[in-house]
Amino acid sequence: MKFPGRFTSAFVLLISSCAAFAQSELVVRVKPANNALKANVEGYIGSLGDRDEEALLRFKRGAIEQALKASQALGYYQPTIDAEVKAGDPPRLELNIDPGEPVHLRNVNVRVEGPASSLKAFQIPASDDLKPGAVLNQGNYEDAKRMILNRALRYGFFDGKFLKHELLVDPKGGFADINLVYDSGPRYTLGKVTFAGNAPFDQTLLDRLVPFKPDTPYDSQLIAELNQNLQSSGYFETVQVGAAPSTAVGTVIPVDVDLYTRKPRTMTLGLGYSTDMGPRGKASWTRHWDNPRGDSYGFESEISQPKQNVGAWYDIPLDPPLTDKLRFAAGYQYEEIANTDTLSKLLTLGPEWHSKMDNGWTRVVFLRWQHEQYRLGDDSGLSTLLLPGVSFSVVRSDNRIDPSHGYSVTSSIEVAKEGLMSDTNLLHGDVQFKALTTLWEKHRFLGRVQFGGSATNGYKQVPPSLRFFAGGDQSVRGYAYQSLSPKNSEGDRIGGRYMLTGSLEYQYQFAEKWRWATFVDQGNAFNNLELPSLKTGVGVGIRYISPIGPIRLDLAHALDDDGGIQLHFSMGPEL
Repeated sequence: MKFPGRFTSAFVLLISSCAAFAQSELVVRVKPANNALKANVEGYIGSLGDRDEEALLRFKRGAIEQALKASQALGYYQPTIDAEVKAGDPPRLELNIDPGEPVHLRNVNVRVEGPASSLKAFQIPASDDLKPGAVLNQGNYEDAKRMILNRALRYGFFDGKFLKHELLVDPKGGFADINLVYDSGPRYTLGKVTFAGNAPFDQTLLDRLVPFKPDTPYDSQLIAELNQNLQSSGYFETVQVGAAPSTAVGTVIPVDVDLYTRKPRTMTLGLGYSTDMGPRGKASWTRHWDNPRGDSYGFESEISQPKQNVGAWYDIPLDPPLTDKLRFAAGYQYEEIANTDTLSKLLTLGPEWHSKMDNGWTRVVFLRWQHEQYRLGDDSGLSTLLLPGVSFSVVRSDNRIDPSHGYSVTSSIEVAKEGLMSDTNLLHGDVQFKALTTLWEKHRFLGRVQFGGSATNGYKQVPPSLRFFAGGDQSVRGYAYQSLSPKNSEGDRIGGRYMLTGSLEYQYQFAEKWRWATFVDQGNAFNNLELPSLKTGVGVGIRYISPIGPIRLDLAHALDDDGGIQLHFSMGPEL
């Protein structure tokens, strides 16, 4: 049978292409077994590509040389290496290695001299791999050299040098000596920080963003912190920090910063949905800096079916300006919850002092004046309170958006005194604790406990915003939003003096961004601490890990009050 010439050429080309994709095989056998040595030999030799049998025969000697280098790197200086090429499709290069006895370390001298020798961060960590008697591993020797050089660069020993850096091996004697002596030389210091660019800010504000003072010993981490502080301030579009050793005057390195401010105003719009609030829209407008002191101000609003609010604020940066500020805030909120027959019109005004404590907690000291017109069932009223208070919060986790381990705590307490711009005496507080851990990579366990309470001699004068309700996405699933509460004689939910809720949840990750969940929630709002009647909800759900945090869809069943099924949808970080 004859085929057209073009068909024959294409057929031959196809066969040649298939042959080109047939990769030659490398087989490495080490006896006695040594996985580290086997992997090192394979790494040194690398891929054999599409060599045919003849090419492998030519390459065999080079492969033996690479295998010898790989063995010596791990301390085996007298191995026996046999190489053989086996025909086949594809052909194979087989290496059989008897590593023999390894070389052991005899004398190990790793030392830092000069000013760095007294620096705790520069101490050479004790390692069993670099002790007399250990099997020689050239990688450990190179790692020690690299660690010394990296620390010298971080801590400003730019004139340092190795007085000795030698690895002496006696293969026949079976021992090796290491001499690694580094003279650090003087430590450089950071000089004055000079700002340039178009930043219209007071020098005092910029200086408060610098995490070090002039003549501080050099640490590259301080330069990174300076850059991060300026980026995080919200004032600048571009930040360029220069602190090159080549610009040093003696051993003092000047720090030059070029700053270019961002657009002073931004506006954001957003849409969201949760089963507690339904569809909701958000809007905010911010003036990021208003004057050379770095003051900022803005407003924000949120609109949903049961709640509408608008607020405005003015911030004055304190010291340090990234974490401490004085805020003047005002807001108005309208909330009407049909299933509780609750209506609230709330006006608030007052200053807040925000600060970050040395232990990492955020503290807010506030003085809030609030005026609230409300209806609770058949009861209505008008409340005016002046509430000094303080709140504390902290979040510790391994990831801000989707952590695998961590916890968070939030708490607040506030007080009002009748006669001091207040209608009644009131002590009001709440605390919430959340914790999360992950076991065996795919099994997540979440817990949440929240307690709130109040003490007053005129509970009827306490407005809805300071009473406690339970139920909903973030409380007891299986029950509608704020549907758990004491009732009056007419059956209206009027809120309680106390509230206690808790939740346990298990999640299993079945795909990269997906998790199943099952949970049990319990809690209620009540007026008597002696025997509170807690309501229970159980359910299952699914989680999708989005860039803004998990998106949660839950189906929950209420076990009390004749049961019932609630669908809950929410989103955001879990801590």
